[in-house]
Amino acid sequence: MAAGTEHQKYNVVKKYDHFEIRFYPPATLATYYSPARSYRDIAGSGFRVLAGYIFGGNESDTKISMTAPVHMDLNNDRSSMSFVMPSGYNPSNLPKPNDKRVVIEETEGEYYAVVSFPGYASDKAIQKHTERLRKLLKDNNIEYYGNFRYLGYNPPYQFINRRNEVMVAVKWGS
Repeated sequence: MAAGTEHQKYNVVKKYDHFEIRFYPPATLATYYSPARSYRDIAGSGFRVLAGYIFGGNESDTKISMTAPVHMDLNNDRSSMSFVMPSGYNPSNLPKPNDKRVVIEETEGEYYAVVSFPGYASDKAIQKHTERLRKLLKDNNIEYYGNFRYLGYNPPYQFINRRNEVMVAVKWGS
């Protein structure tokens, strides 16, 4: 992301050779749900809808800063794309979206296993690193639950030093 872009907060709990366990505190998201089943199918439409909201498509014409990463939950039932709202916002002080497809929601604090990969994201790359993370968790006897998610950190015009991640919620601690 551009210099000065706020990143979603997390704490690294444990580092393994090829992945890490992180704790993500609660966050506020603007989310677009879609019947899309792939990165390719949701990336453009989801970004347009959510960007419309943060670029002033809301009841007060407020411009909201872009943050990183963009979250994508890609699955066969219902996929979603989410923008993390800047840390000063919560569901009670965000302007209401003009587009009814934008849903404001707050996540709970959770532990996630995360694997990173460089380059441009694609359905093939996301699937490859999802399977990689699945195997790493199995090899380390770490139980996971829910859908695997893709996290994208960079604008499309950034050609080098791209950061992508795949994450999944894990049972950690007590």
